[in-house]
Amino acid sequence: MAASRKVIITCAPTGAIHTPSMSRYLPVTPQEIGDAAIAAANEGAAILHLHARDPEDGRPTQDPAVFSEFLPRIKESTDAVINLTSGGSPHMSVEERLRPAHVFMPEVASLNMGSMNFGLYPMLTRFTELQHDWEYSHLVNSRDLVFKNTFADIEYILTSCGANGTRFEFECYDISHLYNLAHFVERKLAEPPFFIQSVYGLLGGIGPHPEDLMHMRRTADRLFGSDYVWSILGAGRHQIPLATLGVAQGANVRVGLEDSLWLEPNKLAESSAAQVRKIRQVIAGLSLEIATPQDARAMLGLKGSAHVNF
Repeated sequence: MAASRKVIITCAPTGAIHTPSMSRYLPVTPQEIGDAAIAAANEGAAILHLHARDPEDGRPTQDPAVFSEFLPRIKESTDAVINLTSGGSPHMSVEERLRPAHVFMPEVASLNMGSMNFGLYPMLTRFTELQHDWEYSHLVNSRDLVFKNTFADIEYILTSCGANGTRFEFECYDISHLYNLAHFVERKLAEPPFFIQSVYGLLGGIGPHPEDLMHMRRTADRLFGSDYVWSILGAGRHQIPLATLGVAQGANVRVGLEDSLWLEPNKLAESSAAQVRKIRQVIAGLSLEIATPQDARAMLGLKGSAHVNF
């Protein structure tokens, strides 16, 4: 009997696109972020995608000093692959966004594959009581916000982080982002295997319909053949349903409070670890296996945790 396929679970427990007031369960301090990441890894997340926050007011921060308060602890406590954001916040310059990846030289960094409208303002109709002044302006100003990821930005991230042996979680929010990646592959600035995180349901990107998922899959198959590793990120209430569809069709998955505050309808997730447990049930129900961190390293061609700078 053939061995079952192994599914990589990425967990993003420290979101930058949500504000702290929206859920009392969002980790903010370095201690909380470390606790959340370790718990997710213990539940089976092979990769941890990490942001940091100002512990005073929860603002997204790319200050390496804040990252240094939780990265060594996570590494000591788990074997999980650490994936640091290069997205940070749409309000930051690309140089600021890259500070943690340049300092810590992680095995993986996220890489947004195109500029896009980044509409978070609909959250204001669902969450009306916010704790900090910056949270309201952060949401309302997204009516007129372009998350800048130009070809020059992407090339800079590829070359500067790639020089440190860091590979990438290519975050593709629309079909054009797949073509942008193909452009850099043609220029030999990106090398297989490509870890493609296809993102659904964020206003400004591709929608969350199952046909959207299949359109992304067909396009990636045509552009990259067998040279890519596919993963599904469904935003908000679409997290588990789209991950389930993806897993059934050969995908890996990403969950976590960065991408969705919910565990099920009308029930906030008390932790990212709870979301990992939920998607593990789906994976087990399909008679598939959970990939270990070492499995993920082999599948993605990573340099190993001995070669990071933390």
